[in-house]
Amino acid sequence: MNQTPLTRRARAEIDLGALRANVRALRARVAPHVQMMAVVKADAYGHGAVRCAEAALDAGATWLGTATPHEALALRAAGLTGPRIMCWLWTPGDPWAEGIEAGLDMSVSGLWALAEVTAAARETGQRARIQLKADTGLGRNGCQPADWPELVTEALKAEAEGLVKVTGLWSHFACADEPGHPSIVAQLDAFRSMIAHAEQAGVRPEVRHIANSPATLTLPEAHFDLVRTGIAMYGVSPDPAIGTSAGFGLRPVMSLKASVALVKQVPGGHGVSYGHHYVTPGPTTLGLVPLGYADGIPRHASERGPVLVGDRVRTVAGRVAMDQFVVDLTGDTLEPGAEAVLFGPGDQGEPTAQDWADAAGTIAYEIVTRIGTRVPRVYVGE
Repeated sequence: MNQTPLTRRARAEIDLGALRANVRALRARVAPHVQMMAVVKADAYGHGAVRCAEAALDAGATWLGTATPHEALALRAAGLTGPRIMCWLWTPGDPWAEGIEAGLDMSVSGLWALAEVTAAARETGQRARIQLKADTGLGRNGCQPADWPELVTEALKAEAEGLVKVTGLWSHFACADEPGHPSIVAQLDAFRSMIAHAEQAGVRPEVRHIANSPATLTLPEAHFDLVRTGIAMYGVSPDPAIGTSAGFGLRPVMSLKASVALVKQVPGGHGVSYGHHYVTPGPTTLGLVPLGYADGIPRHASERGPVLVGDRVRTVAGRVAMDQFVVDLTGDTLEPGAEAVLFGPGDQGEPTAQDWADAAGTIAYEIVTRIGTRVPRVYVGE
């Protein structure tokens, strides 16, 4: 791989071959009639939305999913004009008209949103594609069961006027990553009930969907007509409690690497980084890694984050700073420019994103998603 000065400093390698293989592995877990939505919100969980969307579609995904309309419109602007794109996190005053003109499937959780999208449909003279979201127990976005009949009724009125087409009914799990959690069955029951009400009232959805990554992997009864795969598509297990990436036949897509910027000898008793929370126990060598919390390296992983440097896994020495952190090389001598691997698939002995999540007391979703724009993405496996 040809390196530039920018990518030599640090880079996130995105293995599109692994992503395509993950999509195929996930497709194999669902029935042939079940469609797959590749969720590429938050710049594809930090991996790069456009390139990952293209790879996912190439491997068999049929829908793309984003959180915000601006993310969805950016995909259209990048040339992804063919696939269905759904976006679900709308706020008052958002670009409904642009969404209609771009052919987006837009989520509606309440009467205010229905009013705004129907007004935009009148303005543009085009029918809006909408999906009604049911709050089956997550307690975030979505329409409460008590308010569902009114939303369905008003949506059908708008459909009869030619203003909207209700293309989907959907919801989202709260605890699908906790096998056996009682809310899973409760939410499925609520979803089926709300679907039944809508269909009895006259809604004819193209797709009904509730399954996120953990439900796609472990709850075939939740697959309905479409599954929405986010973190699993990027080769990260939603939660080690339900299984490992390798156990599901998935391979992590992102590897985070950097060049060691400086290697120096220091005496024993030398403080390292802010606050001197690490003091060298004896004469040693220190290596400086040019990544910090401005790049998405969690400060909470100070003194715990693992890094493969010089064929050995080291631990962050002292605090992670804004732009850099230090590792104690325990006397090993390396040349500046030696490779430091913060995380990757793990098959070369390097740490994984889950290892960093454990070190920081968070989830692996956050580790990959927060890698900042100062770190260039380098695409491999094309």
